Amino acid sequence: MQLWDVTVAAVFWWGVVESRKLRGISSSYKRFYKERKSFMCIDGSKIIPFEYVNDDYCDCEDGSDEPGTSACPRGRFYCTNLGFRPHYIPSSRVNDGICDCCDASDEYNSHARCKNSCWSLGQRERAHVEGQMRTLDEGLRLKQQLIEEGVLLWREKQAQLRELQQVAEDLQIKLEDHRRRKHEADRLKDQTLKALEGRDSDPQHHGSAPTSTFQLLDSNKDGSITVEEVREKVALVKDEERVLSAAEAQALLGGERQMDFAKFQHTLWDSLRSGDNVKIKDAAGGLVGEDPHLKAADRAVEWEATNLKKVEEDYESVNTEMRYTYSLCPFNQVTQQNTAGTEVSLGKWGMWAGTKNLYSHMVYENGEPCWQGGSRSTTVTLTCGTETGLRSVKEPSKCQYIMDFQTPVACQPALKQWGIHSEL
Repeated sequence: MQLWDVTVAAVFWWGVVESRKLRGISSSYKRFYKERKSFMCIDGSKIIPFEYVNDDYCDCEDGSDEPGTSACPRGRFYCTNLGFRPHYIPSSRVNDGICDCCDASDEYNSHARCKNSCWSLGQRERAHVEGQMRTLDEGLRLKQQLIEEGVLLWREKQAQLRELQQVAEDLQIKLEDHRRRKHEADRLKDQTLKALEGRDSDPQHHGSAPTSTFQLLDSNKDGSITVEEVREKVALVKDEERVLSAAEAQALLGGERQMDFAKFQHTLWDSLRSGDNVKIKDAAGGLVGEDPHLKAADRAVEWEATNLKKVEEDYESVNTEMRYTYSLCPFNQVTQQNTAGTEVSLGKWGMWAGTKNLYSHMVYENGEPCWQGGSRSTTVTLTCGTETGLRSVKEPSKCQYIMDFQTPVACQPALKQWGIHSEL
């Protein structure tokens, strides 16, 4: 009989000890539970005998006297989960027959048959972390590669930009020169036309008309008129379409191959002024179109203007290429294009808006107006990855967009130091 009493007493004592064992306490809180005569509630509200701790009766308002039981409604039970991530659960879940801690420490006095799965969970977690670290390493490598390539590209574009700027300046000078030459030629044409048209009615123009006409005939501006120049500019009144023969042109020059201005005033000029036999080709309708130098000037101006326009386009193209790198058009705008080709602005670059990391979120605002009022805006989250591109686009609320943009640029060396917090 005495042996049976001793056995029952021993089992009862073991149950009491097992229930009174300090469970559900993290290592950082163990200093509050050093066994002594009294225990102070962690919130400082009450002092109770130490044997009241984990006696399945809630004495402290903050529940700190019952870390290992479900007695306190505000209590928390700490799952140590050796080999995996530790965490807290509400104390109401202790010994409720459901395994909440992977180490089964929350069901120490229930009928539940829990297995310790922390090691297998930890293995999967470590494999996941190792995969993330490999992705981070590769992302950092690609980021460095992009930086180096970007520096080289920037230098190349800067050189191209300087070259194009110089070409544009040179072409601008040439264009102004051609405009000046064309203006001078037009002035001489107008002067000659007025002189020819007024040769009979206004004698006071006769003194300047020979000079203008001579300059018009002197195509190469060498101070003399040649047989070839006469054939090019002078025609018979009765047969304007026919080109003068060399002999006819030479006869107009007094039998010489060329003539200076002094002789011109007393020979060919008199014939041209009378207008009986010879005339300046198309004198009434457009000497401008007949002068080869003026035509050449027009063509040169047009050619220079075309080249200048091309350089300006190339210049703008280089500037555009310098500003934009990614398809998202960072620091510029976010757009949405439908199948018909209509483009809608979802916001223009606004600011960086990350919390822990300022440069982890980009805000694009003041996009096109939304039909319900307000304007469209987009928040772009930058995540570390080995490739550059948009991973997802969502519209959680009307005209408010969220984008996930993956890029090696978002990879930070500090991530390797942070890792994922766990007590493995």
